[in-house]
Amino acid sequence: MNKNTILNKNNFSKIKKRRTFAIISHPDSGKTTVTEKFLLLSKVIHQAGTIKSKKSKKYAKSDWMEIEKKRGISVTTSVIQFSYLKHYLNLLDTPGHEDFSEDTYRVLTAVDSCLMIIDASKSVEKRTKKLIKVARLKKIPIITFINKLDRNTYEFIKILDDIEDKLKIFCIPMTWPIGSGKNFKGIFNFYNRQVFLYFKDFKTGHFTSIKSISIIDSFSLKKYLSKTEISTLLEDLDLIKSYYHKFNQKKFLQGLETPIFFGSALNNFGLNDVLDGLIKWGPHPKYRISKFRKIYSTEKNFSGFVFKIQANMNLKHHDRVAFIRIVSGKYIKGMKIFHVQTKKFSIINNAMNFVAGERFIINQAYPGDIIGIYSKGNIKIGDTFTEGENIQFSEIPKFAPDFFKCIFLKDSFKQKTLLRGLKQLSEEGVVHIFRPMVNTSLILGVIGNLQFDVILDRLKIEYKVLACYKSTNISHIRWIHSDNIKLLEKFKNENYSSLAYDYDNSIVYFSTSLFRLKTIISKYKHINFLKIK
Repeated sequence: MNKNTILNKNNFSKIKKRRTFAIISHPDSGKTTVTEKFLLLSKVIHQAGTIKSKKSKKYAKSDWMEIEKKRGISVTTSVIQFSYLKHYLNLLDTPGHEDFSEDTYRVLTAVDSCLMIIDASKSVEKRTKKLIKVARLKKIPIITFINKLDRNTYEFIKILDDIEDKLKIFCIPMTWPIGSGKNFKGIFNFYNRQVFLYFKDFKTGHFTSIKSISIIDSFSLKKYLSKTEISTLLEDLDLIKSYYHKFNQKKFLQGLETPIFFGSALNNFGLNDVLDGLIKWGPHPKYRISKFRKIYSTEKNFSGFVFKIQANMNLKHHDRVAFIRIVSGKYIKGMKIFHVQTKKFSIINNAMNFVAGERFIINQAYPGDIIGIYSKGNIKIGDTFTEGENIQFSEIPKFAPDFFKCIFLKDSFKQKTLLRGLKQLSEEGVVHIFRPMVNTSLILGVIGNLQFDVILDRLKIEYKVLACYKSTNISHIRWIHSDNIKLLEKFKNENYSSLAYDYDNSIVYFSTSLFRLKTIISKYKHINFLKIK
């Protein structure tokens, strides 16, 4: 880069104040509650939503879809921007349920760090292990929040051992709890050497931090803690000091170690330490790798990539919004941007940012920010936008689904609406749609079974289409490819009844068993059978 391509100092300071991170966890670890409390701390909202109450009309700010409100789960990624301590934080609240893992994977391509939430009463769970494996492959820095100290918990040292053993990442305690459950008394902060004491407000039922006392001020501590509690705390601190090394920001940024914070999201304590750590140590946007070169956040020209598409955020207008992670430059309202895949320029006057389902038209945005632009169906996940440069960021892969069903209409006159709805859901990455070459049926493929229920609900609510499923004997699919056109045509002629088109008109091979799939793969050695597109 030469000096003419670098943003000015004022814009660079804006970039340094950005933090773009995802929250990941096993289901029911308190992820959505943590999101809400962040919004409370930043004063974006003044009252937390009720997450699983069907009677209440208040819901988590990050759960805006009708099915999320109905079932009390997160089934799609929410994008939220809020400010805290003069910094701008872009939070991507991902689905916790494993049936929506593809959406979470796409999100991890768009963030600079992750906040991992662990339930202190359950320690490391299966879903967390899978998510962290992906994050670590991408060398994404991970901050850990051990939640639900207001409940009976595992031994704290055992939780840290569990994290190191199962997740293969070194733990560095940044705070340490004093008791748990009914005996929870507070947190010791290693960074400022203060004990933060928490007391229950019997009017509200919530805990409140009312004191911060130096660890060496034993006289003041004795006013609030028993001799046993003080003794146990000091023993714990000696153990931690002798066993765990000091926090190393470089190793954290390499994804080799994770700072550990303790607290209770429900009772709103411990989370300010997490945000303070994210701002102090978390990475600001730096660069992304394109097919041609590294694109640095400090470059003058705008660039970004689409990692998510969401249909029907506004049910009245049946709109589609493409979510773009800004990589470099600066978005300015009314600017002309180039869609690399379609080779077309367009002027963008209505880019928006989000607080969950609520959207706001913005005048400008910087690297690390997530902006939404309206799509007419010509934008796809993985597409690149620039000011004219013909670059392309690494494509976001599509994974072969694991479960399959045939979908049928209850009202045959709604066929066009069904196809439109499925097309939009397919663009979001919610479902794969396959059209067999031998008949006119529609086969849906998903990563997790719960997605089938989501599809029917969304078709009903968003498109007024009633549909049902029939089972199929399909168990595996692979996209097929070959540079040898003659061999490819021969394969197609010999396996015509087992072939279908996906919604991009790419050819897929269907199999009724893993054994049959392996047999076909060994028979046609010059054909590539792709599990990832």
